[in-house]
Amino acid sequence: MPLAVYILGLSVFALGTSEFMLSGLLPPIADDMNVSIPQAGLLISAFAIGMVVGAPLLAVATLRLPRRTTLIALISVFGLGQVAGALAPTYEILFASRVLSALACAGFWAVGAAVAIAMVPVNQRARAMAVMIGGLSVANVLGVPLGAFLGEHFGWRSAFWAVGAASAVALVGVVTRIPHIPLPEKKPELKQELTIYRDRQVWLAIVITALAAGGVFCAFSYLAPLLTDVAGLDSGWVPWILGLFGAGALIGTVIGGRVADAHLFGVLLSGITASTVFLVALALFASSQVAVIALAFLLGLSAFFTAPALNARMFNVAGAAPTLAGATTTAAFNLGNTAGPWLGGTVIDLDFGFASTAWAGAAMTAVALAAVGVALRLQRGGDRDGSGRSRSRLIAKSTGSGTARAADGTGRAGDGMGRAADGTGRAGDGTGRAADGTGRAGDGTGRAADADPCGRARVAEAVEQAERPRAADCAAGGAAPA
Repeated sequence: MPLAVYILGLSVFALGTSEFMLSGLLPPIADDMNVSIPQAGLLISAFAIGMVVGAPLLAVATLRLPRRTTLIALISVFGLGQVAGALAPTYEILFASRVLSALACAGFWAVGAAVAIAMVPVNQRARAMAVMIGGLSVANVLGVPLGAFLGEHFGWRSAFWAVGAASAVALVGVVTRIPHIPLPEKKPELKQELTIYRDRQVWLAIVITALAAGGVFCAFSYLAPLLTDVAGLDSGWVPWILGLFGAGALIGTVIGGRVADAHLFGVLLSGITASTVFLVALALFASSQVAVIALAFLLGLSAFFTAPALNARMFNVAGAAPTLAGATTTAAFNLGNTAGPWLGGTVIDLDFGFASTAWAGAAMTAVALAAVGVALRLQRGGDRDGSGRSRSRLIAKSTGSGTARAADGTGRAGDGMGRAADGTGRAGDGTGRAADGTGRAGDGTGRAADADPCGRARVAEAVEQAERPRAADCAAGGAAPA
């Protein structure tokens, strides 16, 4: 594996740490900025808003730019955003720095996934994506607790300085180790790709992803004050418990990625149901120290167990849009990460207490569960578009040229709520195999299981395309992020 791929993994570690570390820094930020904890929680939403806007826009805007130059620019802007946050004299400037950092983060994900795949042979693409996704997983296990530790002992600004330093190291690595990556010869046809938004299954997938992610982050964003003010734990426990959430996330990602291959809807239904149950339990037993510690681990496990299937589902129903499918997934996750902290802050402002964030989160995941039921019913009924074709079984028409793009193109699935491959780092391998929404790659003959749990459908169009993969596009950037 080229060293450059590990440099990208290091970059992702910095990105992921910045995105999620505020969950352990809200109380000191609120005190320093003279705002309420719900207002401080909006800083999490600010980052998510930047990701929602930045993922699709930058995925499209950077398609014609040199990949290496784009990565250098984006990681530089991201690092400057961390410095601006560390120096921010007011809440408003800190808020703006979060949005700026998020825009750069979204763009780096979009381009970085394509670069990682372009630097390795086709039979090592899954491993390359695993390294990038691993950076996000390590961010949850180590980066977020470390940020909370720094905030506790050296002030919250020290956490921003630390991420800025990690960004500087990543920048040096990108400048010195990332090679020139030629642009693909054929440019994506955006007008054609936009037609995916006419499909109700795509919108259902967006709703499910946003609500499933938002429900967990509605409670997770305010976990630190819940642990100290409700459960009565000392603030020194917060980094360790956040680390438990990260450990659960890492385990859930691996398990969910493997099981989702064969049981996509089974993973969605069981994972979201488990998150709902754990959130209700957190609300009921928030004053029990043992319970909240155990539930922090279980929430990380259930949330990230579900994430690979959420990514795979979007690629199934939006597979005909190689440029927008991954970006849409990332935007959907971060739409939830915007709405969840906002809803949690709202119920706190209404004096329902920190435990009420778990009730609000459970309400969001319950609606997500209902939406999964609707999607499954439409899937089994053969949801069709106006032309009479089953859209949910359509594999991207450009399979051979890179629709098998690293599972999610913009990638995060270890993220932060799974924004990426299938958790095992598995992705299309560029040999004409296309991810089909269950997370299963075609079997080389172009056969792909559809998204229903039985996985019996064979897609004729995928057969035709898989037999004629365009190697030049794949090598040059066919895995460019969607």
